[in-house]
This record gives sequence, C-alpha cells and structure tokens, in this order.
Amino acid sequence: MSGDEVDRRLVTAVQAGDVEAVRALLDAGADPDAPGDDGLPVLCTAVAAFDSAVADVLVEGGADPDRLLPDGTTPLWRAVDGGSPAVLTAVLGTEPRLRLPGETRERLLALASNWYETGAAEELRRRTDAPGPAETVRVPDDADAYHQVHQVSLGGLVVRDGHGAILTALEWAFRVLTPVGELVARAAGQPDEEHAVWWEVIRVLLQRRSFETWSAVVAHRHHPDPAHRRFVVEYLRTRGVLVYDSPYAEQEGDFLTAWAAEETDAEMLAKVLEAFAEYGHSGLEAAGLRHAGHSDARVRRQVPGLFRPSENASLTPPAKAALLTLTRDPDAGVRLLACRVAVGDDALLTPAVQALLALAEGPDTGLRGEAAALLASCRDRTPAVAETLFALLDEDDHLTRLEAAYGLALRDDPRTAEAIGRIGHDTFADDHRWCALWRWQYDKEHPPAG
Repeated sequence: MSGDEVDRRLVTAVQAGDVEAVRALLDAGADPDAPGDDGLPVLCTAVAAFDSAVADVLVEGGADPDRLLPDGTTPLWRAVDGGSPAVLTAVLGTEPRLRLPGETRERLLALASNWYETGAAEELRRRTDAPGPAETVRVPDDADAYHQVHQVSLGGLVVRDGHGAILTALEWAFRVLTPVGELVARAAGQPDEEHAVWWEVIRVLLQRRSFETWSAVVAHRHHPDPAHRRFVVEYLRTRGVLVYDSPYAEQEGDFLTAWAAEETDAEMLAKVLEAFAEYGHSGLEAAGLRHAGHSDARVRRQVPGLFRPSENASLTPPAKAALLTLTRDPDAGVRLLACRVAVGDDALLTPAVQALLALAEGPDTGLRGEAAALLASCRDRTPAVAETLFALLDEDDHLTRLEAAYGLALRDDPRTAEAIGRIGHDTFADDHRWCALWRWQYDKEHPPAG
C-alpha cells in the first residue's frame, strides 16, 4: 500500500471514528498529521467531532497538537475552544508545561477562562450574533461515558460546556495552584454531579496531597450551599476508593463518623455513609447499627456496606441481626444490598438466598440480573437455586443469562450445555464466567481416559 493510499485510509478511519483502524493504519506507516478533506491535520477532524478516543490514538502515534494552522490556531487551541475535557486530555500530551512557552500557556488559560466565565451559550451568541435560545443536550464526554457535559448549539456552531474542567486541567498541567475554595466553587457551581468538572476538580485536589489542601476541602462541610457539602462527600468517597496510602485515612474516618452522627438530611446522610464505607474504620459497624432502622430507604441501602468484617473475621451478632432484618426490608434495593453481604455468612446464607430467589422472580429486571449474579456464585447448592437460574435463561438481558449459565456450570448441572447454547456469544473471551463455561464444556467433551 502506497503512502498516499494509507493516508487516505487514515482520513476515512478518523472520519468514521474507527479507533482500531486508525491505530492499525498508523502502525502501517500513515502520517499522523495527514491532511483531511478540509486540508487540516486529521487531529483537527477528531477534535471537531469530539472524538477523544481517536484523538488520543493520533497523539500517541505522533500527531502534533501544537502544529500551527492557517488561521493561527493549533489543534490544542481548538481542543480548548471546543469545550470537551476528554478531548483536551487526549490532545494536551505529555509535559505541556515544558513543551509550551509561557506566552502560549497564558493564552490557553485565558481562552478557557473566558469560556468558563462567559458561559457556552453566551459566548456562542457573542461569536455568531444569532438570536434565540441555544439548543442544549446532555451527552457523555468520554468513550466510556463516565463523565457528562452539555453540548450547546447556536448559529451553526457547536461546543461543549466543559471549560471549567478544561481550565482546571490546564492550571494543574501548568502548575498554577488555584485556591482550593475557587476549585470547589467551580465544581459546586455545576449541579450535575456527573459533569466532567466534578471529576476534574477532584482529580486535581487528590494530586495536591498536602494537609492544608485536605483541610481546606473538608472545611466546606459546613458551607450553606448543599452543593459544596455534596462535593466534600464525593471528594472523600473518591479518596477512599483511590488513595490507598492516605496519611489522613484515620482522620478522614473520624471526620465521616462525626458527620454521619450529626447529619439530619437523609439524602446527604446516604452520601456520607456511602463515602464512609470506603474506609477501613473502627466506627463502621456502629454507624451501620445506628442507621439500620432509618425511615429513608436511601439511608438503609448504605448500611450493609458498613458491615464488612475485616480479613479473617466474622460478622458480629449485632451486625448479623441487623442484616437479617434488612434482607426482609420493604425496599427491594435494601434487600439486595443486604443479601450481597449476608451470603458470605454461614448463619445468614439461607435467609439471604430466600430473599434473592424472590428478587430473581420479581418485576424489576435490573434486580433480577443482580440477584442472578449473587445466586450464581453463592455456596447454596439446593435445587431451588438451580431451578431459578435455569428460569433466568429466558431473560432478555445477555449478562443475566450469562450469570445464570455460569451458576449452572458451577453446580455441574446437566442443563449447562443447553444454557451455553442460549446465552449467545456476545461476551469477552477472557470473561471469567465464559471461561468457566468453556472449561465445563471442554471437560464434558474430553473426559479423562480410563
């Protein structure tokens, strides 16, 4: 294949958003800065399409984010201008503070700041002079749909409203230490907690590891705006998940213990307990027992996660009694979450399985799938569980069928062969459940000699 041909194929693959084809063509020698149909580098095509996955592959393959374009901008400038934090992350590249001169860094920061302070719709109105309201739609910003933004259209221009996250990312990349209060306000000003700005602010604050940073964040617990308090909870929850060597772990647990004991708002209390469950703290069980009978189901759903015994330890009698009650809770979600913990305890296994069997036959398809997963892997080998798993092979949801078949294989149920034929093959080859099914089938087809 000639160089021109491989470049043309690269342009087509970028336009189609075909990540694997883009990677293969770059490996085959395509020019990562090949011009698209508009004469601009294909990286600009990906940026304009908000295609962070393709942009990431192009930059990894050698595309130049700082290449000067005919209008005086660069692909990186266009990524900032477009408002997609995921695209900005892909295009920013490594060591931008060292790569970019100070004047360029200041201009990029000013661009992001202007968009953030003006607002996406107002800046589009200023640029286009278009009358009427802007069209706004909530969209996932990254390939895995972890973070959301709003896509704003007006006067033929389209941007995303992630400039607060972009500004935060650039400041950190350029080692501008923005005051903690300003960062928290940046996130709290966006009511959608799944918006990319929440994650970006948390990400930066997690990397600022000083006690002063931590103290400045948690001081917002008493802020009059509930959004600030929700941000503190999410910051602490994320620290519990991601920061395994936190020197403040015990202090954070104490902080959440006190907060849980004092919080009167049910929605906020549920969030506090969810965060607390991420810490190995001595006060977890006491907090769970205190709130196991709370009137709000949102709070009770967080309680089972607080009854996690330490390694090689068992549930205490009070925790067992509370979990047993929760497996019979009026709220189906509470019952499921209680069963998730209770199936690991010998004394609670039978009542937990009875609750799961009822959920597996209930009206909520999502709960049926989760009940199937717990029933499949639990230690109960009674016929009732096998019959329920076999019945779940009629579910429309592929993962529910996969869990049911997996559970039958673990029980060496003779209907496993039929189950394998009914689940379909829309499964990752290295999925542990599919591997177990493959092994079951192989062993049946290749019995040991003699």
